[in-house]
Amino acid sequence: MKLNIAYPSTGAQKKINIEDKNKVRCFFEKRIGQEVEATTLGDEFKGYVFKITGGNDTEGFPMMQGVAVPHRVRLLLDKNSGCYVPKRDGERKRKSVRGCIVAEDIASLQLVVVKKGDNEIPGLTDVSIPSAKGPKRASNIRALFKLSKDEDVRRYVIRRELPATDKRKAKSKAPKIQRLVTPVTIARRKALRNKKLVRHEKAAKEATEYAKLVAQRQQATKQKRSTKASSKKVSTK
Repeated sequence: MKLNIAYPSTGAQKKINIEDKNKVRCFFEKRIGQEVEATTLGDEFKGYVFKITGGNDTEGFPMMQGVAVPHRVRLLLDKNSGCYVPKRDGERKRKSVRGCIVAEDIASLQLVVVKKGDNEIPGLTDVSIPSAKGPKRASNIRALFKLSKDEDVRRYVIRRELPATDKRKAKSKAPKIQRLVTPVTIARRKALRNKKLVRHEKAAKEATEYAKLVAQRQQATKQKRSTKASSKKVSTK
């Protein structure tokens, strides 16, 4: 069985191939999302706790969360199901997926280190791989560099250097800052609020004028009816 282990603290990943089924027996009958002590894998994994995040069987079918069976099933999937990407809106398809329970015919497992053990795992816990992309939300950038709300966040955006190729020159690239409040943003929001207030005042004024017009017409109609009724009374006398 192949174990693809990820360590979020360093950003490193490592693939380990274990031929002995007795060593990986600790993962059998466990489900996706469960935490497993990896002591049986060897002395170098003593004290480590792994979390199962996914896997594939020997024929490449992926494990699907929520399907509580240790074998393969055929389900009708849509865009919200997972394990399927539709090509058209509203498209559904019946596909074969594995259950979320680990069985002996699972060929590879995706694991995440939840608790570090006593020993270092070479290539996983003793290295540090920096993230290729920095945060793009303004609050996350402030938290990363410990900035106050008065400081300009745009000066602290992490840029990536792109090397030159045959088709383009060397340049740097930075993400667009999300939820950034600038004087232009405040002025735009103020203009929208003023425009909405003007619309509300105009609608209220027009409603008042319309109510006055309706009242005048009703009064005119009432006077016309009373005049017609009095003329009929005079003519009958």
